[in-house]
Amino acid sequence: MKKILSLFVVSLLLINNIFALPKLVYNTKKAVVDSGEKKEIKLNSSIELTKLMKTGWNLGNTMDSLGGTGLQSETSWGQPKTSQIMIEMLADSGIKTIRIPVSWANHLIDGKYTIDPAWITRVKEIVDWAIEYDMYVVLNTHHDNFSSPKKMGKGKGYYPNSVNLAESSSYLANVWTQIGNAFNNSYDEHLIFETMNEPRLVGTDREWYNAFGTEEYKDAADSLNKLNQIALDAIRATGGNNEKRFVIVPGLRAAVDSVLADEFKLPDDKESGRLLVSVHMYTPYKFAMEAPGVKRFVDAHKMELETYFSRLDDKFAKNGVGIFVGEYGATNKDNDEYRLIWFESFLTSAKNHNAICCLWDNGVDSADPKHSEHFGFFDRKMGMWFNEDFINKINEIYSK
Repeated sequence: MKKILSLFVVSLLLINNIFALPKLVYNTKKAVVDSGEKKEIKLNSSIELTKLMKTGWNLGNTMDSLGGTGLQSETSWGQPKTSQIMIEMLADSGIKTIRIPVSWANHLIDGKYTIDPAWITRVKEIVDWAIEYDMYVVLNTHHDNFSSPKKMGKGKGYYPNSVNLAESSSYLANVWTQIGNAFNNSYDEHLIFETMNEPRLVGTDREWYNAFGTEEYKDAADSLNKLNQIALDAIRATGGNNEKRFVIVPGLRAAVDSVLADEFKLPDDKESGRLLVSVHMYTPYKFAMEAPGVKRFVDAHKMELETYFSRLDDKFAKNGVGIFVGEYGATNKDNDEYRLIWFESFLTSAKNHNAICCLWDNGVDSADPKHSEHFGFFDRKMGMWFNEDFINKINEIYSK
């Protein structure tokens, strides 16, 4: 009789596409637990949320550190330690949303996925500063994509293929459970979780493009769908406000063509209207990132932007799923005149198609047409924008 009941339960779970979370093994005695005053999550629609988030900025190359472990790694990219006054100045300049990329895999303190409590406490400090200034905060797992498609060791992060699906699932379940417990009832809709950053086939020649139709691509897309589901389920399982927290999920590489593809599936969610889809848009590539690429922004580029945003709107926003452009930017090629035109075109199209955008900022402002990632916009040491015209244009667009 017990065997029959067991088979019945398994069948019921499969029919409803509900899967048990991997075993949680992290050290609960080391875990940081949210003990703040409970706040109510009032919003029910991710579309309504995106309208309130308005315009955003990334605290790039900071908590997404890969330079060692411990709190000192915050400055390993060469950016200054984040301060409360820095966050205040960003808010005063008009930024309404801050994305805080965070690397976790290099901050595990044992073989059980336990996060260094000092690290997560420091993350909480920065999150709390931003919320104090009435900003929306997006918190993610960043740079945790393992470096090879081969079978990885325990606690090395995640990788979107079937070979590493079990270990990736365990990692995400344990890490997101700890994050969820550290950020729960005292955070309302101003805190949003993003499951992964640019999950992709690192270590292969398909890392930055999708080989649609191949078995490798199908395996990667299917694995990622499952990993997004595991991360969401882990967040929801922490209860409290996390049962209703807005959650952002990416496709492969966080690329537009990935989430527009039929293989991309949003995770099943017991809560309605609380999912957003994540894309990154250094678009058009020849202008915004390619080195040397092109320095002039032309009408054809404007049409390319409009096409992408229109297609995202049709598939997601019009069906109640928020569009989150977690990263966008145009590298400095000594072409600020054209970058200003690009800002206006990019953000106008994004706003018209219900997308919230967070500017990628790695602090590197110098002009260099031979380098693809000079995305410095806000001078964190001086507390001001390198080019005031850019933030003025951003504010102009979102004030309409």
